[in-house]
Amino acid sequence: QVQLVESGGGLVQPGGSLRLSCAASGSIFRIEAMGWYRQAPGEQRELVATITSGTATNFADSVKGRFTISRDNAKNTVYLQMNSLKPEDTAVYYCKTRVLLTTRAYVEVWGQGTLVTVSS
Repeated sequence: QVQLVESGGGLVQPGGSLRLSCAASGSIFRIEAMGWYRQAPGEQRELVATITSGTATNFADSVKGRFTISRDNAKNTVYLQMNSLKPEDTAVYYCKTRVLLTTRAYVEVWGQGTLVTVSS
């Protein structure tokens, strides 16, 4: 019904920047909240940042001031700009969206994940 395609992960040195993208496609009537989560090895998945349909944002304390989240509704895409990256930001980053389908049913969808490695 809905597919999410993430991109932008990779290897970056401490202090560097990366921009993640997540594009949604399928039987979409409207996309509600969009967000990014991450899971480091041996850790639970945690919230990184979210953005509502009204563009209100929320960030984990660990990324405040370093990460920004934005969305392009025309492209059904959410972005995560990550600056001043630290080794502890290393994780698989997942996109999650809440979608109102053309059938008027709501679904929550996860992306497949993209690996971000911060290392010198």
